[in-house]
Amino acid sequence: MTAALLLGLGLVLMAIGMPVAFAIGIAGFTYFFLPDTFLPINIGAQRIVSATQSFPLLAVPLFIFIGHLMNASGITPRLMRLSTLLAGWMSGGLAQASLVLSTLMGGVSGSAVADAAMQSRVLGQGMIKEGYSPGFSGAVLSIGGLITATIPPSIGLILYGYLGEVSIGRLFIAGVVPGFLLMIALMVTTHFVAKRRGYTPVREGLPSGREVLKAARGSIWALLFPVWLLVGIRYGLFTPSEAGAFAVAYALLVGCVIHREMGLKEVIAAMHASVRDIGMIMLIIMFSGIIGYVVSFERVPQTIAELTLGVFSSQVTLLLTLAVLLVLLGMLLEATVVVMLLTPILVPVIKAAGIDPVHFGLVMMTLVTFGGMTPPVGISMYTVCGILRCSFIEYSRELLPFAIAVLVVVLGIIAFPDIVLFLPNLLMG
Repeated sequence: MTAALLLGLGLVLMAIGMPVAFAIGIAGFTYFFLPDTFLPINIGAQRIVSATQSFPLLAVPLFIFIGHLMNASGITPRLMRLSTLLAGWMSGGLAQASLVLSTLMGGVSGSAVADAAMQSRVLGQGMIKEGYSPGFSGAVLSIGGLITATIPPSIGLILYGYLGEVSIGRLFIAGVVPGFLLMIALMVTTHFVAKRRGYTPVREGLPSGREVLKAARGSIWALLFPVWLLVGIRYGLFTPSEAGAFAVAYALLVGCVIHREMGLKEVIAAMHASVRDIGMIMLIIMFSGIIGYVVSFERVPQTIAELTLGVFSSQVTLLLTLAVLLVLLGMLLEATVVVMLLTPILVPVIKAAGIDPVHFGLVMMTLVTFGGMTPPVGISMYTVCGILRCSFIEYSRELLPFAIAVLVVVLGIIAFPDIVLFLPNLLMG
């Protein structure tokens, strides 16, 4: 009960506009001032420090930095050319190309919001000039970021693995198939909408093998990055944290030596942008350590596990119930915050129910990230609509068919866990 009140206090503080990190920190420290709590307050400070003392957590700042470096290294325009070549011949060619680009960028940026913002600046106005409605353009560009959040390296999966003590390597590998399924579902939806509205292709006919080979050769360094990342983790060449260091060196090599489009100015700009993002995320992680301690001390996971195991007779029913909760919270809070707050609570519950935490991790990340693309306070929604100057009402209406496609994929993942688990089980046992 006490933990629920503290979480409620944190949500109220966020709702009135307090920065997320401070809302979480104030709610956590309040616990030590309650009359029936006899714990010294210095435990709160200790939990803040101990939350940062984790080797796997090194992956977070490194992969945030790699995302900014890759965007400055000349990789994005090359991937854009390849995406347009592969999908530009379909109905709604630019929209289809944006979804392929999100899939390719999934192995580069690892952030749904960053992908949506980048694509809105690169493709948004071009789509509107081609006759696409601003709402449709915004919905496609926003929902494409969902693919980026599942294909490795995903920042959300790193945080989930760290907080839930789940193998980050297995999570990375498990995200590949759901990411491609989301791409296919969203491209099929785009096809039907584009056909009905007369959105035309941007090129005539299928590309030739020679054209694809030439474009792929120009993008080869970006295409190889996620492959080397997964191969290195699978064969023990590096841990996920060490993979982040490899990725930074790789981006510097590609941008400065191979493409020669990144100099000292671009590297410093990427550092500045990364420091802002890392500071925000690390502050949330540090203060969430207090909430995590309170949740554990009050035995919240064990209590919830006992209640849910007595109420839900099947794993699918439990997952569907949690899915509704995650979508609702994702609509109100940023995905990172939901992962920070709920992972320590829900992972012990799903483990007690016999559900693989890797399976649940992909379901959780997909749904909370999707929530950020929906009203009322979706960060991706605000980002895209702000850049394209489209109304939230039009955006929400255009998002509906894509939301249905995403939920169909999620229901398939819930009903058939092997969609997520067969690849990590095959490669890592």
